[in-house]
Order: sequence, then structure tokens, then C-alpha cells
Amino acid sequence: MSYQLTLQKIEPVTHDTHHLVFNRPEGFDFEPGQATDFALDKKGWRDEKRPFTFTNLPDSNTIEFVIKSYPDHDGVTEQIAKMEPGDTVTIEEPWGAINDEGKGTFIAGGAGITPFIAILRERLKEKGTLDGCKLIFSNSTEKDIILRDEFEAMPGLETVFTVTDQKSASVETETIHREFLEDHVDPKSGKFYICGPDKMVEDLSSTLKDMGVEEERIVIEDFD
Repeated sequence: MSYQLTLQKIEPVTHDTHHLVFNRPEGFDFEPGQATDFALDKKGWRDEKRPFTFTNLPDSNTIEFVIKSYPDHDGVTEQIAKMEPGDTVTIEEPWGAINDEGKGTFIAGGAGITPFIAILRERLKEKGTLDGCKLIFSNSTEKDIILRDEFEAMPGLETVFTVTDQKSASVETETIHREFLEDHVDPKSGKFYICGPDKMVEDLSSTLKDMGVEEERIVIEDFD
């Protein structure tokens, strides 16, 4: 089933990422970490569906996304960055998920942070603290770090930011490789959530297993 949404508000999060707020259709339910197929409701774009993750909490009366734009691609995300209040989109039923399976380390690359936004917000709302949780978030440069201030302010959440295309920064300046993980995580403790480009997820899953993390403690997106 498809639902039409009307944009209520759009605001920048970073230089190329926007927070979009839509009305919420009656009876539309989703869980933190779930995504939907999203299409612009205008000529020439209605069949160009893209998956985006809900970033607000399930009990909100809105539907919200944080979407990174890629102007060089001349595609959907470039058009999304140009949206104005009153514009409409269509979404499908929610699908997939990275489920919250307990305390652990959340490892994100770029726009792969989006499932963790709602998961961490929901856990904080329910528990009042994120003690025992760590966020490792990799980006190209510091200006690309989505919601940095919010994550740093979350009670109990330990944050480790790293950038790969900036030699001098106030954060780490390495890719997330085995030595990096050995410095920042305890492979014997908690769950390991990974979201990002497919190769990153594959490589880090393999690396964590080599470090002694059992497969059942590694949580990645379920697309069913």
C-alpha cells in the first residue's frame, strides 16, 4: 500500500544533509530502524523509488527522515534537497530493520547512521541513559558528521568519530580497520551493530569475527 505525505518542514543538518518532516497518515506504524521505499510525487520521478530510514520515534505524529544528497548523481537525493513545504512524496509499507538487541557498539559509515538515530533515541527515551553503548561513526570530513552535537549530548553514549579524507581534525583520522577496532572496542562485550556501504559492512563483520565476536552478536540490516 502506498501513502502520500506532504512536506511540512525541511532544514539543513550538514552541508549536504537535510532533515525532512512530513505528516503521518492515520494507521501508519513503524519500528525504530525500519525503512520505506520513498518516491517524489512529481512527473518523471514517481517510479524512482529509494530506500530511506525513519529517524523519528514511532509514537510521534510526524514521519521524519535525515537524507544525504549527492548532487553529482543528478538523481533523487539532489531533487530532495530542493524540496519545499507543501511538496508531496509517496512511501510504501515499512520494511527491514536493524533491531535493538541490547547494549553494544554501533558502527556507522556516512548515511549508514540513519537507522541508529531512531534506535538510540528510543533506547534513551525508554532507559533514560545509553550507558554501555558506544557509537563509532566514520565520515569523509568533520563537516559531514550528521547530528554530532546530538550524539555527543546523549547521556551515557560514548562517541568516537573518525574522518578518512581530512588529515588534520579534532577527531580520529583513520579508516575503521582491525587496529582501530582493537583500540576502541572490547570484542567480548555486547552486540555489534554495523550499517554503511555494503563493502564496509562485509569487511567489518569479517574483522569482528576474526577478533572473536560470535556471529550472533553482530547485527546488520534485515531486508525482509
